[in-house]
Amino acid sequence: MKLKSLMLLTTGATLAATGAIADGHMADSMTLVSWGGAYQSSQINAYSDPYQEMNPGVEVIWDESSPEAVARLRAMEEAGNITWDLVDVEAADAIRLCDEGLAMEIDPDEILAAAPDGTSATDDFGDMLVSDCFIPQIVFSTVAAYRTDLMPEGAEPPQGACDLFDLETYPGQRALNRQPIANMEWALLCDGVAYEDVYDVLETEEGIAQAFAMLDTIKDQTIWWSSAAEAVQLLADGEVVMATSFNGRWFSAIEEQGQPIAMAWEWQMLDLDGWVIPNGLPEDRLARVLDFVEFATDTQRLADQAAYISYGPARASSAPLVGQHAELGIDMAPHMPTDPNNAENTFVNNYLWWADYRDDLDSRFQAWLVQ
Repeated sequence: MKLKSLMLLTTGATLAATGAIADGHMADSMTLVSWGGAYQSSQINAYSDPYQEMNPGVEVIWDESSPEAVARLRAMEEAGNITWDLVDVEAADAIRLCDEGLAMEIDPDEILAAAPDGTSATDDFGDMLVSDCFIPQIVFSTVAAYRTDLMPEGAEPPQGACDLFDLETYPGQRALNRQPIANMEWALLCDGVAYEDVYDVLETEEGIAQAFAMLDTIKDQTIWWSSAAEAVQLLADGEVVMATSFNGRWFSAIEEQGQPIAMAWEWQMLDLDGWVIPNGLPEDRLARVLDFVEFATDTQRLADQAAYISYGPARASSAPLVGQHAELGIDMAPHMPTDPNNAENTFVNNYLWWADYRDDLDSRFQAWLVQ
C-alpha cells in the first residue's frame, strides 16, 4: 500500500476510534502481546491491573508471542484475521512492521498524554520515537551474566560480552539467544573490529563470515535459547556457567530470587521496546486500545513499571519519578542499564540497520545453527 493511502486510512481510523471513545463504544476485551516472565508481570502490575480497576468490565488477555510478532502479524494480515490488539516489540521490529504497513501510524500528540508540566508527548519521548508506528515504553539491554559460584578459582570475574568467547579462562557451556542481533555485533567487536565500524563490516560478505567464524569458536559449547526465561533458568540450574538475557530478567533472578548470579555489563546491547497497534482493527477494538495506550504510557505509569523491573522509562518526565522497588524497597536507579556505573562501554543497537537486514540475517543465522 502506498504511504499516502496508508496515512489517510490510518488517520481516518484514529479519528473514528476517537469518536468511539467519546461515545463509549469500546470493545470490552483486548488481547495484549508481550514477552512473558518478569517483564510481562511488570506490565500487568503497572499498566493492565490499574486500568482494569478503573474499567472493571474490561477483560485483558495476555499472549506471550512477541518473539514471533513479525511473522505472526504477517500471517494474520495474509489471512485477513487480526486477532491481536496491541503488540510489544523491539524498535527494529516496529520499524519493519511500519514499513510493511502492518502497524498503524500514530500522531504521538494526538493519542498519547502530555507530561504533567504540559510538555508534548513528542518532546517528552524525543529520540525514542524511532518509527511513525512505535509507542516507546522502555530502554533495556541484552547483557552477559555468570554463575558466581561456578567461576574458576583465582580467575577475575567476567567483565562483559567478550568473556563469552574466552573458553580458556571461563570453561563451560554458555546460553545465547537463537537470533543474530547482539551475537553478530559481539562476535565482530570481540574479534577486534572497532565499535564504530561494526555495522559497516557486517554489511559485507567478509564481515558476516568473520562473525560466524568467531561464533564457531564457542558454538559447540552453547545452548541456544528462544525465550529469555530459558537463559535465566539454564544459569540458575547450573546447566551453563555464562549466559545472555535481558537485564531486567537478570535483576529479577538476582534481587528477587537470590540466585548466585552477577551481570557482566561491558558491551551490553542497549535497545528500545514499545507498543505497536496492528493495522486494520475494527473501530470498537481500536477505540479500546487507544484508551488503554493513553493511560499505560503516561508519565506516572512508565515510572511505575520501573518499580517492578530494572528497565528505564522511555519518557524524560518519568525518569525523576523512578524510586524504589515496589516489594524489595531497594533503589532502582543503580540497576538501570543507563546508570553510569553500568554504561561505561555500551553498544547501542542500530534499529534502522536491523530493520533493513534482519530477514536476511535471520535466515543465514538459522542455517548456520544447523550446520
